[in-house]
Amino acid sequence: MTASPFILMLCAAVLVAAVGLFLWRRKPTRRQRAVREVLDAADALEARLRIARAEIEAVAGEEGADSVVEAMREMLRQRLWLRDHGRTASLEQLGEVRISIDAAREQIEQQLIRIERARAPIA
Repeated sequence: MTASPFILMLCAAVLVAAVGLFLWRRKPTRRQRAVREVLDAADALEARLRIARAEIEAVAGEEGADSVVEAMREMLRQRLWLRDHGRTASLEQLGEVRISIDAAREQIEQQLIRIERARAPIA
């Protein structure tokens, strides 16, 4: 007894549809990508803040690290906001948080550059 070509085509179509559905559901949504990008940016900022704090403290002592402490507080506020609102936040709101984190990281980068220049011997 052989299967009819119609049944074989139907099984193949169901298999293709099932694989397609599986792959489509596995693909991260724009929201998931946006949240992941915000978290990655926050992780990168935190790493730079730790470096900046060490560099500033080496140059100016602990009182010079106030800007880093404030940036760390802001980053924590953003992480808490993301925890509380990330599932319902619009893509625009997530983008704004990402831009804010990137701007903070750029400010820290500029401070690190100024510290490096101040440490460099005058040529």
